[in-house]
Amino acid sequence: MTVVINPTGEVPDVPQVPDQHVPTTAAGRVRKGMSNPVASTIAIVIGVLWTIPTLGLLVQSFRSKAGQDQRGWWTFSDMTLDNYKRVLSGSGNVLPYVINSIVIVIPAAIIPIVVAALASYALVWIDFRGRDWIYIAIFALQVVPLQVAVVPMLRLVVSGVHIGSITILPPLGLAGTVGAVWLAHSCFALPLAVFLMHNFMSEIPRDLLEAARIDGASHGQIFRQIMLPLMRPALAAFGIFQFLWVWNDLFVGLVMSGGTTGISPITVKINLLVGSTTGAGGEVIPAAAFVSIVIPVIVFMALQRYFVRGLLAGSVKG
Repeated sequence: MTVVINPTGEVPDVPQVPDQHVPTTAAGRVRKGMSNPVASTIAIVIGVLWTIPTLGLLVQSFRSKAGQDQRGWWTFSDMTLDNYKRVLSGSGNVLPYVINSIVIVIPAAIIPIVVAALASYALVWIDFRGRDWIYIAIFALQVVPLQVAVVPMLRLVVSGVHIGSITILPPLGLAGTVGAVWLAHSCFALPLAVFLMHNFMSEIPRDLLEAARIDGASHGQIFRQIMLPLMRPALAAFGIFQFLWVWNDLFVGLVMSGGTTGISPITVKINLLVGSTTGAGGEVIPAAAFVSIVIPVIVFMALQRYFVRGLLAGSVKG
C-alpha cells in the first residue's frame, strides 16, 4: 500500500483493511469452529465408531456358520462365499425384493416432494383465508404415530370410508398393489416435507417474487423458474432422507403389501429369513442384510453434498 504524505508532513488516516483470514460472519465462525482440531478429532472418532458395526456385518456375511458361532468377527476366520451364493440364487434369492424396493422407493420419494413443494408455495406466497390454520393442522400431523395412522390408511385402501350405511369415499382399488405402499409412504411423509419446505420458502426475499409479478410472471412461472432452482438443496435433502426412510421401512411395507411376494420390499424378505432361519441357515442373514444396504449407501455417498447443503440452508445468515 502506498502512503501519501501531505505538504504539512502529516500522514493521513488510512482505512483499515479487514484481515481476509478472520471470519466476519456467522458462516465464517461456523467454518472456523468446524476446522478446530478437537472438533475434527471428535468427528473422526464418531465416524469410526459408527462404521464398526457395518464392518462387522460385512465380515460376518463372508463367514461360515461355525465361524459366526464360535469366534468374533474381528478374527476374520472361516471366510466363504457360500452365504452370498445362497441369498442371490435359489429359494433365498433376495434380488427380486431389491427390485421391489426400488419400485417402491422412487415414487414414494418423488410424490411427497412434488405435493409438498406445491402446497408450501401456496401456503407461503398465495394469500387466502385460513392458510395459517391449514399449515398448523399439517404441522400437528407430525405428532400422530405412524403405527396409529396405518390402520385407517389400510381401511381406506381396502374398503373406503363409510359412516353407517353412507359411503363417503369408495375403495381406492389399490389393495394388493404397489400403489397402496406408495400412497401410505407419501401421506406419512407429507407433514414433515411441508414443514421443511414451508420454512425454506419463507426465507426467500419477497422482493424477488414481487419483481417477477411486476414483470407479468404467473404463479406457475414463478414456481418453475424461480422457486424450484432456489429450493434445489432442500428438495435434494428431503429426497435423500425419504429415500433412506422408505428403503429401511419394514412396518408400512409389511402391512400395506399384505405379505404379497410380488410387491414386498427387501426388509420383508429379511424379516422372513430371520423367522425361518433361527436354527440352521441363520448364517445367511448378514449377507442378505448387507445386500440390502448397498443401494442406500451408494445413493447417500453420491448425493451427500446436496444433503448437507439442504440441512444447512437458511441455518446461518450474514
